[in-house]
Amino acid sequence: MQSMSATPLFKELPKLGKMPSRRLESVISIELRCPSCHESLGHTSYVSLAKGNESFFCSRCVAPLAAEDGIWPALPAARKRHFARFVKEYEYIRREEGRGNERAEFYLALPYRDLTGRNSWQWGIRGKTFRYIERKILQGLRRERNVPLAILDLGAGNGWMSHCLARLGHRPVAVDLLNNAYDGLGAATHYQSVLPELFPRFQAELDNLPFAAEQFDCVIFNASFHYSENYDRTLGEAIRCLRRGGTIVIADSPSYSKEAWGLQMREERKREFEKRYGFRADGLESGEYLTPERLIALEARHNLVWTAHRIWYGISWACRPWIAKWRKRREPSQFILYSAQVQTR
Repeated sequence: MQSMSATPLFKELPKLGKMPSRRLESVISIELRCPSCHESLGHTSYVSLAKGNESFFCSRCVAPLAAEDGIWPALPAARKRHFARFVKEYEYIRREEGRGNERAEFYLALPYRDLTGRNSWQWGIRGKTFRYIERKILQGLRRERNVPLAILDLGAGNGWMSHCLARLGHRPVAVDLLNNAYDGLGAATHYQSVLPELFPRFQAELDNLPFAAEQFDCVIFNASFHYSENYDRTLGEAIRCLRRGGTIVIADSPSYSKEAWGLQMREERKREFEKRYGFRADGLESGEYLTPERLIALEARHNLVWTAHRIWYGISWACRPWIAKWRKRREPSQFILYSAQVQTR
């Protein structure tokens, strides 16, 4: 049995030709745009963004953008109100599940070890997913570009993936709605001791990223795409930020073979949360899962060709569909990694 495989979802992904050479400055300089009106805020260096020691004012709407405790708050007030209930409930659930820790060692061990032991099986999946992304996707893209990769880590959480990417020599930018110091972007300060400089961190939503177009080599939806309220809009925003030939990766979002299984999972999940926490955790009308039909629609609208990567997560995980069928239960979710390259604009 092969431990890892990648199969085209519909047809073979065309091989990308040699990219024109670029100066290193194009990787370590980033142009921001106003989260409110989308006017350019100008270029600044990657290191300066990481340190958060600059301030910007939009020339059109005069909206300020200044880092707070090293995190750039790129979420307009109206959108912050929109997400307020979701953030409150999500932070509560994450604390109850033991997603953070007071010790720096906890964060430095992720994703390969969960020192609390409370979510080891999930971190085991995250670790294998990241190894696959590193070896099967990023290594080839790095050879093609021949420079450190500029990577958007969307749904970065405590920054574990950005930390791993930075240790590999890439230039990650972490984006998340949560900025708390337990499980959000604030927790990334634990990585300062092992990095030359901490990666830039932005509190922003998936559908309105505070970056000018065509600047990144790779966008990774880090267990976050299924939180999108509009898959079409979210994917379009990621594509906008990518250079031609850039790669989109959807990692660790639940997939089902048909819509009915996803709908059943969503209802079961809401009932479970209501029983355990006293609320249904439905503050967002998020997509919550992927299906072949949903991916086909996105592929057609955005001129993409998806490749489905099936990662070996162990015999217990592989047997789940057979066990569910034997017990006459619904199909369990699968974590299929999807990638695509942006060919045209």
